Amino acid sequence: MSEMITADLVDLELDLSAETKEAAARSLAARMVALGRVTDLEGFLADVAAREAQMPTGLDGGIGIPHCRSAHVTEPTLAFGRSARGIDFGAPDGPADLIFLIAAPAGADDAHLTILSSLARHLMDAEFTGALRSAEDADAAAALISGEDRAASAREASGAREACEAPGTSADSEVPATPSAAPDTGAPATPETATSDAPATAAEPFRVVAVTSCPTGIAHTYMAAESLENAAREAGVEITVETQGSAGFTRLDPAVIAAADGVVFAHDVPVRDKERFAGKPTVDVGVKAGINRPAELLTEVRDKATRGETTAPTGPTPVDNAGDSGDGYGTKLRKWLMSGVSYMVPFVAAGGLLIALGFAIGGWKIDKAPSVAEHFIWTDHTSWAALLFQIGGLAFAFLVPVLAGYIAYGMADRPGLVPGFVGGSVAVTINAGFLGGLAAGLLAGAVVMGIQRVRIPAVLRGIMPVVVIPLISSAVVGFLMFLVVGKPIASLQSALTDWLEGLSGANAVILGIILGLMMCFDLGGPLNKVAYAFAIGGLTHPTDGSLKVMAAAMAAGMVPPLAMALATTVRGRLFTKTERENGKAAWFLGASFITEGAIPFAAADPLRVIPASMAGGAVTGALSMAFGCTLRAPHGGVFVVPLIGQPLLYLVAIAAGVCVSTAVVVLLKGARKTTPSGPADEAAPAEERVAATV
Repeated sequence: MSEMITADLVDLELDLSAETKEAAARSLAARMVALGRVTDLEGFLADVAAREAQMPTGLDGGIGIPHCRSAHVTEPTLAFGRSARGIDFGAPDGPADLIFLIAAPAGADDAHLTILSSLARHLMDAEFTGALRSAEDADAAAALISGEDRAASAREASGAREACEAPGTSADSEVPATPSAAPDTGAPATPETATSDAPATAAEPFRVVAVTSCPTGIAHTYMAAESLENAAREAGVEITVETQGSAGFTRLDPAVIAAADGVVFAHDVPVRDKERFAGKPTVDVGVKAGINRPAELLTEVRDKATRGETTAPTGPTPVDNAGDSGDGYGTKLRKWLMSGVSYMVPFVAAGGLLIALGFAIGGWKIDKAPSVAEHFIWTDHTSWAALLFQIGGLAFAFLVPVLAGYIAYGMADRPGLVPGFVGGSVAVTINAGFLGGLAAGLLAGAVVMGIQRVRIPAVLRGIMPVVVIPLISSAVVGFLMFLVVGKPIASLQSALTDWLEGLSGANAVILGIILGLMMCFDLGGPLNKVAYAFAIGGLTHPTDGSLKVMAAAMAAGMVPPLAMALATTVRGRLFTKTERENGKAAWFLGASFITEGAIPFAAADPLRVIPASMAGGAVTGALSMAFGCTLRAPHGGVFVVPLIGQPLLYLVAIAAGVCVSTAVVVLLKGARKTTPSGPADEAAPAEERVAATV
């Protein structure tokens, strides 16, 4: 650790230069830049901001740990700042006075990441954080963090405890304490010690296995593990934790899992090989819950085991990357729907593009061709076109069932898949379409969650996920979709199709503007996905109106990355070196309809990039609808222009939106300039960017 932090990377008066978390990160990052540990200040800070946007990095106890992996980091580095008045990092208990900025290279090796994880565990030690608060100079703080002082401190503390032992203390108390052991306050011994000395008639300890993980796998993963282990020690619970971090992980012994009485998942990314824990009472929460309230989680899983519950129906599941289980219903609903859309999009892209290629090669009547299994001529291009069309049609037919199945999966995990797919297939059968798939997925998830709440005998727990739940939930969802909710939804779907078919004039332009704004607001986020899902939903029963909607959505989604690419080309001095490099890649990303290509620019300067993107997207969406452009392929960008109705006007609409977005972003970025600088002056623009973004 000593090479990761030096006195030059310590600021014990951080509040003199920073009042916000962004300013604190900038101040500490500047020290890394000065030592050559970070090559691009703005690019690195954009990566830090992107990580912070996923989840606040403030922790209870006055700790802030902004961190990220970044291509702008040359070697693993740690900077430490101390603030007397505190800086808000989003912790529930208030501002942080101890701030650790962790910078890991994009390809950091396991050894360095293991050292950083060790620091994360020490942050759960009150003696360690207390020593940092009382450190008198930067050298002492750096030595403490690097571990040079911790071994000596541990020996001194151990000697003091031995000197204070009362006469008659058993020999067992002379075993040296581990760094994670409880302070000398009479806390119970670890479960292992307790069970080895307990009488043979004593009750077996409650056994828990846990998995912790976070998006970067550097800090929160190991802090949650340490927190759970400390809480288990105090409660007399035997716990084994699997940390699924960036440095890799060692899977729990199957025998340990089999012997466990309960499971705790504290994670913000999918738990790998989660099926290992099937049939166990489970508490499933975000990683910060594992750090902030470990004792509550252990109590909750013990209570579930007592009641015979095998799952936690309200907790987040692997596909939705949810945070704490206290999320509001609206937040949960959005995550459930987005999980379904995320799994559906690859089927849409593959099936839709194959169908479009079939039309391009074989003409618009290719959908009337006989089955290629019965009639295929190797030398006839029409047969090949029919083959592509029919394969694409089969892939596209999975659209609604996959949507429904993975919405249910997002709500209830694997038991939701079967009723979700069944409900989605029923929606296709009764022509309920995309809306029917949404309803079927939500119904399936709700039914499974309801079944999981029922208390069952322990002997039946093993067959519940594979037999009982799929059987009952499929029957219930099928009944509801066929006889109760399916027909009204099918009528609504038909009405929506008729409305799209009748769109013309001002109504069509207004819809194009709305689609353009939604596609460009969050650049691939939830609102973008809603607009895109609406567009591809119309392709299940294509009409002239639905094809216009698809064309407008794709055209608008291409605008943000293309506009940023053009802006970095015509006014490069307004952008950092990293942004100019990103601009080169954005040309291809935009042309391929990958709206996310503009995210690096929005993360660094959202107040200017997002409004500019929305302005151009609205123009493009409106023009596309006004020109009557149509599109049968749900993806592909400029590479499917030959398949577009009115292709030249379509390109004009895209070009107009790109020019508008480019002009707006250049004007907004140019307006923030407070001092003149030339293209070669790299220092001045960096200082101007500090003033503009803080």
